[in-house]
Amino acid sequence: MEKRKLVGNLLLLITALIWGTSFVFQRTGMDYIEPITFCASRNVLAAFLISALAAFMGKRDARLHPDRTPAEKERIKRATILGGISCGVMLSLASISQQMGMVYTTAGKGGFITSLYMVIVPIFNFLLFKKRNPIIVWAAVAVGVIGLYLLCATDGLNLSKGDTLVVICAFLYAGHILCADRFVDDGDPVAISAIQFIVCAVICTIGAFIFEDPTWEKVVSAAVPILFCGLLSSCLGYTFQIVAQKMTDPTSASLILSLESVFAVLSGAVLIGERMSGREIIGCVIMFIAIIMVQLPTFKKDQSDKAA
Repeated sequence: MEKRKLVGNLLLLITALIWGTSFVFQRTGMDYIEPITFCASRNVLAAFLISALAAFMGKRDARLHPDRTPAEKERIKRATILGGISCGVMLSLASISQQMGMVYTTAGKGGFITSLYMVIVPIFNFLLFKKRNPIIVWAAVAVGVIGLYLLCATDGLNLSKGDTLVVICAFLYAGHILCADRFVDDGDPVAISAIQFIVCAVICTIGAFIFEDPTWEKVVSAAVPILFCGLLSSCLGYTFQIVAQKMTDPTSASLILSLESVFAVLSGAVLIGERMSGREIIGCVIMFIAIIMVQLPTFKKDQSDKAA
């Protein structure tokens, strides 16, 4: 069991590294292509590959569960389709706002601001589903706001255009997580992921043709960032996350994945020479503390469950 959990945690660490590094490729990709066209390209690639994986896994699952009743199959199908569409709409809006924000902000700041979704999720849970939060969660929210201010509001209370777009993205990613949480238990997780990328690819492609001027030459010029984000960040990252979360506990998973923001800063500094001011570094540290704080109630609950 411990070896299984170790493998799961290692996969999550690789996922956090991939997702953190992807901010660099999202940033550099904007030198060659418009943001919505970039999102459409990476999601078309992800949709094709994950759909192939979902088809394979679906046949395997049917062989492993031949005794399912028609009612069970219908319940799974309904949750999978609704979950895929809901997650796809949220993911497309989140990825477009994030990618547009990356035109105007750095990879490191983009990574940390996006990680705010870990603080926003419990707030949404309280407002939408009346799930009460421990006091430490509200303290984490306050700490996160302070960190965000130091990181982004370099001119009084004004956020830059890029920072504002990525903040919107963090709220949308929180909505995406809640959509996934609503449907993943009853549906097929890999199939939900495939449908969400198909929906995301369609929405982003339509948006690109309406608001931008997509050409094959632009896609080819941004091939490396698109391939990295489509193959590694979307396909490999999401697949590793699904596999790993079956091997380890959710607290460990969320804490390890929060390292995505740290890897975003490190990769931005190492790969493209981004630098942060002292104020921005302090803001990153404070935001990371908030991300860790919001996980503590779950950690304490896990420890008490083990003791019982």
